[in-house]
Amino acid sequence: MQVPFRQHKGYDPLGDCGKGKCPICARNSAIYRVKSTMDKEEFTSDAVAPFVGRYGYPNINVGILAPPEESEESWLFDAPRHWASESYEIPKIVDFRSSLLNSRYNINIKKRINLIELSQDIAMSSKPVDVDIQLQEKPKFRLNLDSHMAPTGPNAKLKKAKITENPKIHTKVYKVFDDIDLKANEAVNYLYENNFDENFLSRILSVGTLGLKKDRKLVPTRWSITATDDIIGKNLINEVKDFSEINSYYSFFGNYLGNYYLILMFPEVWSYELFETYVPQNWNFGKELRYTTDYESYSGRKEYAFGTVGGYYTVRLAILEKLKEMKRQASVLALRFITDEYSMPLGVWVTREATRKSMSSNPIEFSSKELMLEYARKLVKKRFNYNVDYLMNASRLFKNIKQQTKLLKFA
Repeated sequence: MQVPFRQHKGYDPLGDCGKGKCPICARNSAIYRVKSTMDKEEFTSDAVAPFVGRYGYPNINVGILAPPEESEESWLFDAPRHWASESYEIPKIVDFRSSLLNSRYNINIKKRINLIELSQDIAMSSKPVDVDIQLQEKPKFRLNLDSHMAPTGPNAKLKKAKITENPKIHTKVYKVFDDIDLKANEAVNYLYENNFDENFLSRILSVGTLGLKKDRKLVPTRWSITATDDIIGKNLINEVKDFSEINSYYSFFGNYLGNYYLILMFPEVWSYELFETYVPQNWNFGKELRYTTDYESYSGRKEYAFGTVGGYYTVRLAILEKLKEMKRQASVLALRFITDEYSMPLGVWVTREATRKSMSSNPIEFSSKELMLEYARKLVKKRFNYNVDYLMNASRLFKNIKQQTKLLKFA
């Protein structure tokens, strides 16, 4: 039963108020702080990132994300990998993002003005940049949620902005910026291999700093995030395909922010499938759940993953990183179980980091497919009271593996 899956669920703030676990309270507290400091339309702050909208494309809003006050900790406001490594909970992340003011201006994606150069400097800088900001109006105070991107806070039309210090741009970043004959995918992979994370790479890709000179343009942040994961993933697939298949069956399990991943690896050539499903509390074991799914064979896929959208590419990336570390290839079935712990959508960085946490867990090795699947059934029943066979029976990857096994026995 494949039907549209909706991630945006309601949240009751009364259940956790006063315990430091309420994202609604965190948002309100952050907005109150921003309001109390924003008593004028001019301020100096640390710009942590640009933000490129998609509505009205190709004439879109480009914003500068900055807290209303300077702070030595401002880099934390846009640091998904660090949030995950420290296991930050939702209220803390919401507090960071609610405090960011989006000072924005409207422009055509191929136009070049001084504000675009300023946004590029902010994006390429290794640390937040001091900037003077002048607004046309008082900010609109709200938290903007998106299943693809980290939340953004209050926004206002930008009148003028000026960087008041030299941005700290790494020599390798400047190298790809300066090379107008280097393709964007080559630039992204070069920087990734030199330990620049996906958040930084999607940031610089969004403001037109990478690629051939004729192709450089603004890319909505929502699109640049998925493009970055896809570019890196495809490069890793080419590497992984040169490795031998794993010689056993492996299962990984872990979670972050209420997103649980069960990753099953089969000793076959590369293929990948992702299922996503929301599991309510006290679910009836005999009932099927709604889900979304996408699949790719050894030869890859030509279309965008419309079922699981951006999460498809983030999960694939985390799995490929592990396979590269193992120096093996495999057919991989990834099952995502979303619980009520995930009370507010925070963006696909959550799926990437939740999968990484799962892949960093100690795997369980099985001598046969049957033993691994029996383990999966028991684990999912115990954790979520759900019959995982509903997903297994719908799996194209699993079906192909069973058919391949039959052909081998016949041969």
